[in-house]
Amino acid sequence: MSHWLPASPCTPPGCVVHEGPARHPVPAAALLLAGCALTLAGVVCAPLALSLLGGARRERLIRCWAHGVLRAFGVRVRVTGPPAARGDAAGDGAPGVLVVANHVSWLDIPLVAAVFPGRMLAKSDIRRWPLLGPLAALGGTLFVERERLRALPATVRAVASALRGGARVVVFPEGSTWCGRGPGGRFRPAAFQAAIDAGAAVQPLRIRYLYGPRDRRAPAGAAAFVGDDPLAASLWRVVRAAGLTAEIHVATPIPAGAVPGRRALARLSQSTVASDSANLPAASVHH
Repeated sequence: MSHWLPASPCTPPGCVVHEGPARHPVPAAALLLAGCALTLAGVVCAPLALSLLGGARRERLIRCWAHGVLRAFGVRVRVTGPPAARGDAAGDGAPGVLVVANHVSWLDIPLVAAVFPGRMLAKSDIRRWPLLGPLAALGGTLFVERERLRALPATVRAVASALRGGARVVVFPEGSTWCGRGPGGRFRPAAFQAAIDAGAAVQPLRIRYLYGPRDRRAPAGAAAFVGDDPLAASLWRVVRAAGLTAEIHVATPIPAGAVPGRRALARLSQSTVASDSANLPAASVHH
């Protein structure tokens, strides 16, 4: 197993059991149809929006649409952190921002887009996903063939080029999904080299999926999309899970040049993301 192909110990039988209340199959099916319909609407309308709307209006529309997709699937959204950090793309010749987050689920994609719309860096397999694949391609996703280690330098150059052009690029540097009930994976340093090359700041995000009352929330295994879990099974599990909340914490941005080297920058970003989970009341399920 190469460093470019990280593996997670998380598996569907061991990590994705939902311990909270469940919806009846009928309203769950209605949510599934609503979520898929709104996602399909995004695929159909994306070319028109990209051609007719300016940058700021397009970002507002993407944020509203992504938030609507999550709500359509029955997922509440909670954003924490300094509102000042949630700005528009840089523009005016300034470098963009590398947005990095831990990776739990396919839900991470609309969740991040609801706060920081940008160009995603994603594995090439996603291009073949129904609905989400075409939408990702229309949104300017940078696809990487993880099985080809020789493709890594070209990927770093592509990300750096997008950042130099003022784009916001979203990366999940763990390289694989983790269930969110433990410390997660190590942040791989490759994407951080692109930020260094472009002189771009790094914006860390912490993603959690919870259920229950606000004062007694617990990690929601139903949201995790790990291992060989089929997408259809994950979709059904999400809509069956009542009271599911997606929480995204916006940490303080790391300025360009804050630390020397991509490995140090990756470690600082990882520790920034992990520090927000210090009060999580659940122990890891992995040993």
